[in-house]
Amino acid sequence: MEKIMDEKITIIEGPPPTFEPVNDSWVIGLPESPIYGQVVLTRLRTFNGPAMIERCNHAWRNNQIINLEYRKSDGLIQKDPIIAARFMEVDEGHLLLLWIRLVNEEVEVQVGFEDDLSDDDED
Repeated sequence: MEKIMDEKITIIEGPPPTFEPVNDSWVIGLPESPIYGQVVLTRLRTFNGPAMIERCNHAWRNNQIINLEYRKSDGLIQKDPIIAARFMEVDEGHLLLLWIRLVNEEVEVQVGFEDDLSDDDED
């Protein structure tokens, strides 16, 4: 009997990831589960984006789940399934884009908008 490994991408240090809600129509068909979950996007810096994508592809080719593992703000370990992945090259290195299926109601989704005004500007 072949042992199924726990495939994962782990955030080793730093704060918990921030999640952005996803409303793209292509995402609707990705999660296949009887349990409702929200699909969110997180962006992570990595040293080797292609290697992270290959880890995801390897798991999916073998019909395995690959999880994002991170510590929540209370210090407990959380694992959420990755349903899609992509990387981009940016000035600072590689940026890993992960679409995650959240099923834990305790995870907070942050919605925000960046603007060019600093907190000092009142114009």
